[in-house]
Amino acid sequence: MKNTVLAKRYAKALFAVGKEEGGFDDYCKALNDMAQFYITTPEVYDGLTNPMYPVDVRAKVMDYLIDALGCSQVMANFFKLLVQKKRANILPDIAEVFQAMVDADKNMCQGKVVSAMALSPELNEKVKAILEKITGKQVILTTEVDPSILGGIVAKVGDLVLDGSIKSQLAGLKESIKGSEQ
Repeated sequence: MKNTVLAKRYAKALFAVGKEEGGFDDYCKALNDMAQFYITTPEVYDGLTNPMYPVDVRAKVMDYLIDALGCSQVMANFFKLLVQKKRANILPDIAEVFQAMVDADKNMCQGKVVSAMALSPELNEKVKAILEKITGKQVILTTEVDPSILGGIVAKVGDLVLDGSIKSQLAGLKESIKGSEQ
């Protein structure tokens, strides 16, 4: 469950510190790395959020992760605060909100292209150029291959979704045929 109100509050505070310190890139990397550990490693998730463990045990788990990632002092303090306030469960949400705030500050946005097969570098650049023209921002594009869309591409940038997949076109055709039969 997303807890965006709290995540925005923490991300906003970290953003203010990052703006003063000029540490956006380091903060983003640390947040994303920690969120990745949290999401992909069940032991980390359990060690940071299980109410059966006392707060000092959860703090030791966080200290170990901080050392493993080599976080700056500011980020170490931030992560420790999350454990003390029992907010480690919103770590992925904070990372997402913080990334969006940094991107907005730099006039950038994250984009994702899903295609049925891998795109050539030329096509990837064309898609990126088109998305940059539409959004008016520099787009950091990631690609994913999903054979279930059958063909075409689905491009997502922020709230904008451009669905040119054959799967969605077939679904639309199916709905229009159903509508004409009634």
